[in-house]
Amino acid sequence: MVVLRLSRGGAKARPFFNVVATDSRNRRDGRFIERLGFYNPIASGSEQGLRLSLERIEYWKSHGAQVSPTVQRLIKQFAKQAAAPASAPAAA
Repeated sequence: MVVLRLSRGGAKARPFFNVVATDSRNRRDGRFIERLGFYNPIASGSEQGLRLSLERIEYWKSHGAQVSPTVQRLIKQFAKQAAAPASAPAAA
């Protein structure tokens, strides 16, 4: 079964996570099918903390992929973040 989950990278005390589609039998940081985005929990300033490819995530979900609870939370967060600038009025 294909699962959408986080794969940890980075260094000790400086975590960085890739959102990946992988076979559920593979190790957490092992082989994956496709990288769908990233999550940087310690991003600061102008660094981007979360980027996801929502169209590829929808593709995998439509093909039966299961989504981990953490990735589901990140998808909601990213969708909310992407919708916020579009609804804000433009400053003149």
